[in-house]
Amino acid sequence: MGINPNDLRRLTRSILHPVELWSPEAGTLLLGTAAVESGLGSRLYQIGHGPAMGIMQMEQATEHSLWEDYLAYRPRLRGMIEAVTARSGPGQWLAWDLAYQIIMARIKYRTIPEPLPGTDDITGQARYWKQWYNTPAGAGKVEDYVDAVRRLVR
Repeated sequence: MGINPNDLRRLTRSILHPVELWSPEAGTLLLGTAAVESGLGSRLYQIGHGPAMGIMQMEQATEHSLWEDYLAYRPRLRGMIEAVTARSGPGQWLAWDLAYQIIMARIKYRTIPEPLPGTDDITGQARYWKQWYNTPAGAGKVEDYVDAVRRLVR
């Protein structure tokens, strides 16, 4: 069993507000991402010993890219993230620091130029997750996201 979805929703909002990354759409998408990627935290390391970690199953290569290719050019946002997480760059926090995992997943979605899907558009969220988070080459399917949200979140 993973994290209670209402607790994770509340935590996500409280973490993202201080770094000005909160929106209802972002909160809903991140909750769905945690549901499909890790069963809301029922596993913290990728099945088959892959490189993905944490409730968002982010890879360290993605984390490094976000710090070097996105946050390096946004000092105000980077400073807010450093203040909230006490992290000043990539490290070993993807597996165990929940606040950091949530913020980094939100940053990943923040890099996408397309608007976030609406809070009630599960299929739209699933497509967005598949295209931009799991990627077209990833093993996940739109149906996996929809199923995980229906089972674990709603």
